Amino acid sequence: MKVLKIKNKEIKVPIVQGGMGIGVSLYKLASAVANEGGFGVISSAALDKILSKRYSKQFDNYSAIRKEIELAKHFSKSGSMGINIMVALQKDYESSVKAAIDEGVDAIISGGGLPLSLPSIKNPKDTALIPIVSSSRSLELICKKWEKQGYRPDACILEGPLAGGHLGFRVEDIDKEENKLENLLPKVKETAKKYGDFPVIAAGGIFDRRDIDNIMKLGADGVQMGTRFLVAEESGASMDYKQAVINVKSENIIVAYRPGSPCGFPFRIIKNSPMYISAIKKNRKPRCNMGYLLMRDNEGKLTKCSAKEENYQSFCICNGLLSSSGYNSEIEEPLYTVGVVAEKVTRIQTVQEIFKELTLN
Repeated sequence: MKVLKIKNKEIKVPIVQGGMGIGVSLYKLASAVANEGGFGVISSAALDKILSKRYSKQFDNYSAIRKEIELAKHFSKSGSMGINIMVALQKDYESSVKAAIDEGVDAIISGGGLPLSLPSIKNPKDTALIPIVSSSRSLELICKKWEKQGYRPDACILEGPLAGGHLGFRVEDIDKEENKLENLLPKVKETAKKYGDFPVIAAGGIFDRRDIDNIMKLGADGVQMGTRFLVAEESGASMDYKQAVINVKSENIIVAYRPGSPCGFPFRIIKNSPMYISAIKKNRKPRCNMGYLLMRDNEGKLTKCSAKEENYQSFCICNGLLSSSGYNSEIEEPLYTVGVVAEKVTRIQTVQEIFKELTLN
């Protein structure tokens, strides 16, 4: 495998670990990936809640992010790592970006919406800025907006429709031939070359070495893998979550939409997740009490979340995902999100074992 170069960093093994929230991609997983020569990633989502429970004292969003990055750096020998910060987390987005830069993280990866203002939040200095896109059109828009802010992406992640979690496609477009990862890649590469020839990292549906080799032959500079690391020993997912992934069959991996995420994006999950089973019965009371996915009301204030009002069109994924990592099972049933490759997962492995498999010639 060729070295992946992002800004001033060289990643020996061009594998980026997916930033899986909530509570899955924490410092233990990110540092383990970095120690194997890959690019480890923390998820910023709900870190204040997670660290407050871990240490039995109150953390705000800014201090929690700095602490988690500090821990990841401490436990990694010399590898690189980043943090995934979702645009949809509007209330904490700017403070999350500032905390990551202040703590000197190697990269900020941002999706769940278009990170159009990311370079203007704070001078990134040595921190690379990496948008997640689902098409050449979205990358073009980001590049044009960023140029006006005096910046160009240091890399981008092209996330296809086979990924887990939030998807950047309309429900009716997910299965279209033109939206297959291998068909999206050439145009995204063209756009990346047009704006400085930065690396393009392919994601969604990548499981083994053959998948990596195939997509890199088509021009990808690296790959991002989430589900494969979801069931790693170092992952923050609960044992029930990991076992659900090991047991899942392809027909039980679905795209949830109405009920689905309050963001409005399609959201890939395991169909028999306890929270989803309960949600489709349509007899649940709203349970949103976190406020991470708040949207602006008519006065421009961050007060709106459809999961606060009803559990028919959407459900509180924040509480569901926290539960799936063992943080608030007393409040909510777990929600299990996966990519389509989950059906290939057969056992829990250490990150080191996964890398040995993926890097064998």
